[in-house]
Amino acid sequence: MASRHPIDEEVYPPFSGFPKAGIDFFRKLKKNNKREWFLKHKEEYEELARFPMQCLIATLRQTMAGSAPEIEFNPKRSIFRIYRDVRFSKNKAPYKTNIAASFQLRGRKGPTETPGLYLHIAPGEVFLGGGLYMPAGDQIKRIRKSIAGQSKDFLKVINDRKFKKHFGGLMGEKLKKAPLGFPADHPMIEHLRHKQFFVYREYSESVSRTAKFARTVSKDFVLMMPLIRWLAKVV
Repeated sequence: MASRHPIDEEVYPPFSGFPKAGIDFFRKLKKNNKREWFLKHKEEYEELARFPMQCLIATLRQTMAGSAPEIEFNPKRSIFRIYRDVRFSKNKAPYKTNIAASFQLRGRKGPTETPGLYLHIAPGEVFLGGGLYMPAGDQIKRIRKSIAGQSKDFLKVINDRKFKKHFGGLMGEKLKKAPLGFPADHPMIEHLRHKQFFVYREYSESVSRTAKFARTVSKDFVLMMPLIRWLAKVV
């Protein structure tokens, strides 16, 4: 594994793989999800999980600079906090048992979700995704309007040979019936029933343990970018 400290405030060592010990840390945390235990082992989290993820993000920042300059890859800000929001949850465990990062469009801030990329590492769960996972109602309306009125642009993205082969097509929950304002026999009805608009790809834990994982993530993210750009244009 790379040195546990950044070379300076902005430069991190190249990603050398997410350590098995980092995954093992989350297994232990799942069994001991209490503040007292975490505080005793916080340094392990920082060294074995957070820092390797920061190195991965810093590597992605370099490899994605030319193919996705509009996406921000920030080793400090892109990673989700490990602390859970338990205010409205029956599960009062204070800590997440995964490490994840979200990569958003530069300059896009607001009360609603924006199209972006996502990376998640946990015991038995290594996956990445891209799109809109929880779009607001007005965003869904704009997306459907574009799918119906400018279907050529949409179909060009989701029917791309590499995109379709790699991800299998657009994913997400769908309405059981046609959305309000669209007939049941609309030629784009299968796509108009979508409530979520994303793709994702799963990997084994072992794939994430080598430096090659950064290239794997980069290639997947590049294939997702046409969908990200189409969504950004529409919403």
